[in-house]
Amino acid sequence: MVDAPSTHHDDVGLPEVVSPVEWRASFEALLAKEKALTAARDELSAERRRMPMVRVDTGYRFVGPGGEVGLLELFEGRRQLIVYRFFYAPDVEGWPEGACSGCSMFADGVTHPAHLNARDTTLAFVSAAPQERIEIYRARMGWSVPWYTLVGEGFSRDFGVAEVFGLNVFVRDGDEVFRTYFVNGRGVEAVGPTFTLLDLTPLGRQETWEDSPAGRPQGEPYVWWRLHDEYTDAH
Repeated sequence: MVDAPSTHHDDVGLPEVVSPVEWRASFEALLAKEKALTAARDELSAERRRMPMVRVDTGYRFVGPGGEVGLLELFEGRRQLIVYRFFYAPDVEGWPEGACSGCSMFADGVTHPAHLNARDTTLAFVSAAPQERIEIYRARMGWSVPWYTLVGEGFSRDFGVAEVFGLNVFVRDGDEVFRTYFVNGRGVEAVGPTFTLLDLTPLGRQETWEDSPAGRPQGEPYVWWRLHDEYTDAH
């Protein structure tokens, strides 16, 4: 374990000490910028919901706890799917007891899947590791996100995650699957809580305040939240 640098320094360059009035003025100035950033982020999410999509024609295959499945099955019957390429394989650090430390930190920080399920969205992990290793590691870490084994290299190659982690977003129309969005690298840093994941999808949070294209389903905010074990209709 590497100690935080601050544990080895008595002088860490702390901020200037000011009066409460001066602190309030500084805070208000920063708050104005933070509110502008929130507004800009909302505008960006609105633009993302208006992105075109591309049909996914190739029959990608995966192995889950119940056997081999296709991309459509990863949706688990829901409308939207977010797939995170998780690096867990013999050529990755920590194998076989551990997986990529960065991917594992991301997994530690993601939302409980029930909240996404309640918005008609499934989050899934995919890795090269076999299911028996995945189940052991997932149990060790206490994660409940569905986690599949990649069959071949086609999915990783075609969706930009052969060499680096990343999130691909898909939506289905019946049995047709479409790719709507992709983010990797530092773009993944801010992703994790329920709302930031939903903001990556074409349907968004499905709340009435959002700037979404006409025809997208929306409902009242706040009222749909539950404790993750209290959802009864998040199939």
